Formats: sequence, C-alpha cells, structure tokens
Amino acid sequence: MTSDIPVEKLNVDEARAELADLARRLAEADDAYHRKDAPVLSDADYDALKRRNAEIEARFPDLKRADSPSEKVGAEPAEGFSKVRHARRMLSLENAFDGEEIADFDARIRRYLGLTEDAGLLYTAEPKIDGLSLSLRYEGGDLVQAATRGDGEVGENVTANARTIADIPERLTGAPDILEVRGEVYMAHADFEALNARQSDAGAKTFANPRNAAAGSLRQLDPSITAARPLRFFAYGWGVLSAPLADTQMGAIERLAALGFQTNPLTKLCNGPEEMLAHYAGIEQRRATLGYDIDGVVYKVDDLSLQDRLGFRSTTPRWALAHKFPAELAWTRLERIEIQVGRTGALSPVARLTPVTVGGVVVSNATLHNEDYIAGRDAKGSEIRGGKDIREGDWVQVYRAGDVIPKVADVDLSKRPEGAQPYAFPATCPECGSEAIREEGDAVRRCTGGLICPAQAVERLKHFVSRGAFDIEGLGAKQVEMFYRDEVLPIREPADIFTLAERDAQSVSKLKNRDGWGEKSATNLFAAIEARRTIPLDRLIFALGIRHVGESAADLLARNYLTWDAFESAMTNAQVDDGPEWENLISIDGVGKVMAESLVTAFHQTAERNSIDRLVAHLTVEPAQPRGQVDSPVAGKTVVFTGTLEKMTRAEAKARAEALGAKVAGSVSKKTDLVVAGPGAGSKAKKAQDLGVETIDEDAWLALIGA
Repeated sequence: MTSDIPVEKLNVDEARAELADLARRLAEADDAYHRKDAPVLSDADYDALKRRNAEIEARFPDLKRADSPSEKVGAEPAEGFSKVRHARRMLSLENAFDGEEIADFDARIRRYLGLTEDAGLLYTAEPKIDGLSLSLRYEGGDLVQAATRGDGEVGENVTANARTIADIPERLTGAPDILEVRGEVYMAHADFEALNARQSDAGAKTFANPRNAAAGSLRQLDPSITAARPLRFFAYGWGVLSAPLADTQMGAIERLAALGFQTNPLTKLCNGPEEMLAHYAGIEQRRATLGYDIDGVVYKVDDLSLQDRLGFRSTTPRWALAHKFPAELAWTRLERIEIQVGRTGALSPVARLTPVTVGGVVVSNATLHNEDYIAGRDAKGSEIRGGKDIREGDWVQVYRAGDVIPKVADVDLSKRPEGAQPYAFPATCPECGSEAIREEGDAVRRCTGGLICPAQAVERLKHFVSRGAFDIEGLGAKQVEMFYRDEVLPIREPADIFTLAERDAQSVSKLKNRDGWGEKSATNLFAAIEARRTIPLDRLIFALGIRHVGESAADLLARNYLTWDAFESAMTNAQVDDGPEWENLISIDGVGKVMAESLVTAFHQTAERNSIDRLVAHLTVEPAQPRGQVDSPVAGKTVVFTGTLEKMTRAEAKARAEALGAKVAGSVSKKTDLVVAGPGAGSKAKKAQDLGVETIDEDAWLALIGA
C-alpha cells in the first residue's frame, strides 16, 4: 500500500511497503513501455512514481530494494532480436520537477567537486526528446551496429532497421576510429498523423502516440516495414570513443553535427541555475510548436573533465539532470473509505473514487494514509489542506505526483453532501478484531493481533515471495492468499513453501485437481520453488522481512558478512549496545542503531528465530561478492575517512573507495584495516591509534590508489 503523506513523515514500515509497491508497478510500466511499446502510465505519472521512489530511498537509504527502480534502466530486451552488450552502459537520468531541485543539483555538484558558489560552472541545456534511445557504433567511419538501450547493459540489435533512417549516416568522414553515437529515435507530429491515417485506411492498428509509433517502427523484425515509417534521429551523446570528440559537452555536440548528425538546435550553454531555468521556461512555451514530443529539458555539466570526476551512480550520471514538465490534476467523487491492514499491522485508509482520467490513466483509488491526514492535520497536529477534513461523498482533487495509488490533494467544501459525517477511524482491526493502537510518535494505528491476524501473516508471505526477495514464479499475491486459507496444503510461514511438493505428493487432494490449477501449472510451481532453494544471501536477508531492513540494507549486510553462517553467527552473538559483534554491526557505514536493534531482536525472539531456522534448513545460500575491483590495493579492506579532506570531497573519496572494492565504515573498530585522516581528525584517529589500525593522510591514500 502506498501513501500520500510527505516523505519526511513516513515511518519505516510504511516506507518499506510503499517501496515494494512502487517497485512492482514501475517494473510493470517499464516492461510495457520498453518491451511492448504499449505504455500503461503517462510520462508524467511514471516520472512522479520514480520521483516518489527516489525521495523515499533518500529518506530511508536502508530500505532500498535489490529491485529498486532507481537501480534499473529500461527493461530486458525483447525476444526476436539478437542481443548486444553495451561496451559502456546506457544509463537513465535523475529527474527534477522544480527550480529548487535545479538549484540543489548545482549545489550538489559544487559540493562534490569542492567548488565555491562563485566559481564558474557552465551547463548545456537541451530538450528531452520523447522517443526511443539508440546507440550507433562506427568503426573506421562505417556504421557496424545499432542497438536499443534495453536494460542499460544489454539491448536489441536493430542495425538493419537503423540503416533505413535518413538521419543516421552510414559512413562518417573524419570521425574517431571507434565512435558510439547515442541519441533518440522519434517521429514528428505531422508524420505520426499521416502514418495513422495510412494505418486506418489499410484497416491496420493505429498508434496511441508518436513515441509508441517510433518504438514500434524501429523494432520491426522486417526492416522494410521500418523503412516505410518516417523515423528521425537526434544525436545528443556518445559511448565508447577511441579519441575524444572535444573538451566540452557543447563542443562534442557541435562535432557530432559536423560529422553529419542531426543535433537539437535548442541546445544552449547556460551559466548557472538562473539561466538554466530561463531556457527551460522558453522551451516549455515553445513546446506545442516544436513539431515533435518532448517531456522536459536535460542539463549537463559542460566541462568533460568535470564529468569524469563526477562519475556515475548505479544507474545515473552525477553530472546530468532531466527537468521534467509537470503532471496533472482531476476532480472526482470519493465514494467510500476502506481500511487495509499491512504486513506490520498498519491500518491504511484507501479512498474508493468514481473513476476519473488523470494524465491519460483511469484512477479509481487514492491513498489517505492515516487518520490525521483524513482529519486535515499532520502528525504534529498542524493543519494541512487548510484544515479541511475528508468525508465519504466529498468532491476531491486527485493528484498523481508520485504515488502508485494517487493522493487526494484537496476537498471542495461547496459540493459536500448534506449530512456528511466526519470519518471515524476504527479502533479495532477490521481483519481480526484485535485492538488497533497508535503508539506515541507513530503516525499510524496498528493491529495488535500479530501472528493471529491473517492480514499480517498473508502480507509477510507476500513480501517473502516478492520480486526483490524469493520471486517465485506462479506464487504471487493471489496464490499466497489461497494457500494461506487452504486446510489441506496450507502455507502459513516461509518454510511451508519448500515442503509444498512433498505434502502434495502425500495428499489425496492434489493441487493439480484444484480449481484454477492443472497438472502443468502445479508442476511449474513446484519447479519454481525448487529453483529457489538456492538463493543469494542479500535476497534471503531481505526476504526475512525484518523491520528497517530493506533491499539496500540487505545488500549492504550481505557484502559485509559475505556468508549466511557469518551473518547468522554475528546476529546471534550480538547484544544490543554491548560486545564486539554489536560494535562491528553499527560500524558498517549505512547501518544505524535502529536497524541494528531490529536485526539483533529478530534473531533473539524465539518464535521468529525458529521460523528462520526452519526456512534456512531447506536452502542453499549463495555467498555475496564484494563490489568494485577485486585487484586494487584496497579491495576487500575496510576503510574509514575522518577529518577534512583537502583534495577531494568526502563523497568523492567514499565513491572512489567503493569503486575500488573497499568497504567504507562510519566508525573505527578492530576490523578496520585503514584510516585516512585529514586535518582535524579527532576521536576516530585516536581510536585507530589505540587499536593499532594503520592510519595514513590524504596524499598517501591518493598514492595508494594511484590517483
């Protein structure tokens, strides 16, 4: 269940549940958009979901999932084309939606690079074309390969189709020996309308929009069909190069234009956020007259040497940002309010709406988050929406700006039905009847039923089989609910999943004979379960559903402990606020006291620990692999940075260390291998000295890593 409360007011359980829902819906949207060329969300809706996901991950970094949308680019390549592994990944862009975020982008870059506010820093600004990303590889001036972005790592080979596009040169003169040109395939509005008219006259399928038409045309198995479609191409970047194109982004774009590529004439050099925003406003005003679809403006640091220093996150470059155009609003009737119970017992109210179209998507549900939000106040008692409460029958404004289930942004009191009563939030669980209490400091009311509450038990099982966890094909939310209620082949805890086939073999009432099942579907389910008996360590840790431990935290723990035995032993032997195992746990950069307490508590509660042991007895847990280079001088070492770094920022130092395979810790312990101490180093440097941990200065660190 997703929420509409401001991110800073979400608690950990609500954030975890919302991230799971966002990951599922965004994965479905990616598949529909990138592989099927049939979007299920408008661009504004999709961007809003991605933004909400990023905001929650920034607020709760420990909850970041292994299948996080922020860690994904596009979708897996479609069947029917040969696959192309990109020599340099094709990444997506971080999104922004207002001027404040553009100023923050500039400030982040300056902090990362150690630049003052008055230091010169130029950016390019160009329209963000709404089309299909394409990478063109030239060798010796000849076009030898064209590939779609795919999932960023592997795309589809569409070379024959790309050769039919007039804007794509087949031969270059004066180009580097190896040149990968990247850009966007699109279709102009006039060409799109003419194509749809021809399709309609021929009784063929028409396209929903120019982007769909461009993507569907480029990904035809028959190149002659692509040749008959009016596709165009804008070049905006590059991948692998045997020689630089220029020293700046603008210079490189001009070089691409000189080589014969179409580049966007609205690309402009801007000096700081004010000029960037002014150009954005100008492009937005001209948007309807451009003749092709754009969905925002892309800003890039112009100096390519600074781009190199800034580098990349997992799926986005630090030096670029997409400033997207805003989403949409709609008004409709709130028919009734229903309560749903989540995995942690949270009672979440949902608005059931008279269906309304918002940004091209029909909306019939909206989240109301909690009783305070319904009453028109935040968790601290301050007014929201001017203090207007929400009642059944109200005329409400729906805003899709980051929620899978959109939020109710406002209420029109002039249309409130006579006799409408304030909503009375339940004090008991609608699923099991247990008391629902709201603890001090908690924004939500929770069922106290625990394991006796079927809703909580079912939601925990759904979490266990979710994409970021065991991801068992054929055992989704609907099947989990069925098996939980089943009297013959019940699944009441995760270990039951791995005894299902054995119990079915011994049962008179076979699964294959049940409604909705057959021999093939039952056999496929048992095979899918069997395939998951071997599971990576990070997925297992996340699947356990321990509070405050999201996918990002599970991955972090796996990379630090590496094996299940080491992790299990550490959690078993750790005591809250005491002992070396506790000290080692909280020294992991990214593990705070709240998460550490939750982990240790889970492994010391008898019922939960027994459930974990019963599960692991059925599994083979694959060890984790440290990330980054394995042959660097700091690979596998635990490094702590302390004091002031003078030649790079702390963020840059940490990113560099992790890229080289080191583990960066936030505190010094006996397991620390190296402390890098700058001027002003205090207690950490002293503790390193007391423990005999090697300590070096920044110059020695740079010499060690060859920087």
